Amino acid sequence: MESLEPKKLALLRILQLLQKHTDEKHLLTQEQISTLLYREYGIEIERKAVGRNISLLKEAGFEIEPTNSGCYLAERLLENSELKLLIDGVLCSKHISPKHTAQLIKKLASLSNKYFKSSIKNIYSVNDWNKAQNAELFLNVEIVDDAIEQNKQITFIYNKYGEDKKLHSSSKNTVSPYQMILHNQHYYLIAYNEKWKQMRHYRMDKITQMHIMESVRTPLRQIEGFENGINYKHISSALPYMFTDKPQTIEFLAKKEIIDQIIDWFGYDIKIVSVDEDTFKINFVASINAMEFWAMQYLNFVEIIKPAELRDRIKNNLLSANKKYFK
Repeated sequence: MESLEPKKLALLRILQLLQKHTDEKHLLTQEQISTLLYREYGIEIERKAVGRNISLLKEAGFEIEPTNSGCYLAERLLENSELKLLIDGVLCSKHISPKHTAQLIKKLASLSNKYFKSSIKNIYSVNDWNKAQNAELFLNVEIVDDAIEQNKQITFIYNKYGEDKKLHSSSKNTVSPYQMILHNQHYYLIAYNEKWKQMRHYRMDKITQMHIMESVRTPLRQIEGFENGINYKHISSALPYMFTDKPQTIEFLAKKEIIDQIIDWFGYDIKIVSVDEDTFKINFVASINAMEFWAMQYLNFVEIIKPAELRDRIKNNLLSANKKYFK
């Protein structure tokens, strides 16, 4: 068999063989490397030449460990434990479609050796996860990046799910885009709606038919409340459900047993005062609309004190629920 590739590629191919076939439990001798070079790439070189190429790779900074039984690539761009963490993150991300999830996991797995793939059996359970169905997500991310770079507005259709569990057109929007953030396992676009003259948060996986316009973006610092830019820390704590109403001072009583959940939701910039051995008083700034949902979720553990508007909403929700469940 004639060489399918020139011998000068042997250095690169040896590195690729070490990446694909070795780890601390799976070694290759110089003779095995020579055999694989011929079998996989049609490159025929002597065992001594393999040794010289391995020495060159080590001089170039690749950590190749020699042993009595062979050698292996000891250090990679990402360790297997790090790859597993990234793969778990991709699997858990609701905003990534099943198709793109499988593609991303395949790419991540390719960064390790052939033995790693067999250890991530959950790669085959992608369709069992509750994943976004909008295949335009990654294209939308690229379009938003381009629009921000070009300082342009964008237009798109915003969709909502119907009873058929599919997305349906809800509204057409023209916005000035500023940033995309990951919040509650979903990507959101932070943008200024040019029609309603309001800053809004749009779920990226609910956006379709996005296009860049010729119109220049509204400067962020000209928008009321954003003179100093976007406060991302404030968004994560004051807007737990990404409502866009103006945050207000919230005060509520909470059982001490859920203080860890409160900090998880609202961060460290909240004021906490002990009331008695069982109760804290919490004070911070947040969206009233978001807090209505949050307070109902933790109804058995919290009592809203102020503002009065929020307390009244909770009362009305309870009265409505009472009529439904205690007929």
